[in-house]
Amino acid sequence: QVQLVESGGGLVLEGASLSVSCVAAGRGFVNYGMGWFRQAPGKEREFVAAVSSSARYTYYADSVKGRFTISRDNAKNTVYLQMNSLKPEDTAVYYCAAKFDDQSLATLSRYDYWGQGTQVTVSS
Repeated sequence: QVQLVESGGGLVLEGASLSVSCVAAGRGFVNYGMGWFRQAPGKEREFVAAVSSSARYTYYADSVKGRFTISRDNAKNTVYLQMNSLKPEDTAVYYCAAKFDDQSLATLSRYDYWGQGTQVTVSS
């Protein structure tokens, strides 16, 4: 069992930067693939970024590629999402998720554990 707790969301202006983090409580973090997803009002939850268990591989949605960076610190059981050049369309609740392996890291339905989410609002 893994509990995920996100933090770091907030309200920023367009073009600003923001970092969100997710701490995992429980065993085996080093074995989990980790992902960030987001859900805007009235929209389905969508993939944002993912990182493999060893941090060797990272994946990004086209909409955030070049602006967002995912990273992890296995010694701290933490995964980060650095968001730069934020746009109003990035406004959403951002969710951290964990899965037992490194397969299909961009697929929402393949994740085993989810956090409660943190709100990110970008004002124009």
